[in-house]
Amino acid sequence: MPFYHGEGAGRKPYDPVSMLRAQLLKHLLRVPSDRRLALLLKRNRKMAKACGFKRKTPSHGLFTQFRHRLGKDGYEKVFSLLLKQLLKDGAVKGEVVALDSTAIKAYSQRSLDNKSGRSDREARVGRGRRGFILGYKVHTACCASSELPLAFTVQPCNVNEKLCFKPLLEKLKRRGIGFKTVVADAQYDSAKVRNAVRGCGAEPVIPYRKSSRVKRALKVGRNFVVHGVKRLVSLFRKRVCIERVFSRPKEWLLLDHLRVKGLEQVFIHACLSYSAMLVVALTAVRQHKPSLIRSIKHYTTR
Repeated sequence: MPFYHGEGAGRKPYDPVSMLRAQLLKHLLRVPSDRRLALLLKRNRKMAKACGFKRKTPSHGLFTQFRHRLGKDGYEKVFSLLLKQLLKDGAVKGEVVALDSTAIKAYSQRSLDNKSGRSDREARVGRGRRGFILGYKVHTACCASSELPLAFTVQPCNVNEKLCFKPLLEKLKRRGIGFKTVVADAQYDSAKVRNAVRGCGAEPVIPYRKSSRVKRALKVGRNFVVHGVKRLVSLFRKRVCIERVFSRPKEWLLLDHLRVKGLEQVFIHACLSYSAMLVVALTAVRQHKPSLIRSIKHYTTR
């Protein structure tokens, strides 16, 4: 990494790979803060050695500094490299892709205008699963068969989901994922969204609103039950995979446990949670245990 000096005056830096391993370990073991991570590595030589640290271990301030130095693009490149290896191993197909977003609460109280955060000025008040919250939304595209994230972006909670749809499709194309079907719920009901999917050579499986007059198409009925052509209904049912993709990192990998502020730092936090998911999947593949690619609990609670 070019921002580390390799020779000359000054203290020898810690290996960037070791720093990344430590940050992934933080999410895998659900360590709540950098301070607690630094203390864990200092007291547990086995953990420190697994990360690649020999005698000394980094202070909590160095982990914060490392995140700022590597930046959003650096962490996303790490995610892309892990995903590339899973694609190469055949663990991820990506033929059917599901898209949705999930809200995570900001590490801040609301400001007096009740629109942004008091200490996190980039967080916004928006609709979450249980009413309005101050926070961010992680917009994600996942593989329906492997239930692993393929692409994601993070925006303030008040940003419309449709605005993030096309950037996610572009990320999928750049990563060489040959998706044939894109599944999303009715909040993405838009001609622009459907045309964007067709422009990528894929079929959109997105329900129309109840008031729509389009015939032989998916529509949302009473109690939000989707009905229409059986083939499309069968494809739409695969959308539930994105809910499982959200629930696993929230429960096991600190996705909704923010201790950072600002859009870029929240993106890095989400990237580390999703990268930890891919590390678990890659470990299962290398151990010839493909049935465990989604089993975070198996690798983190023994």
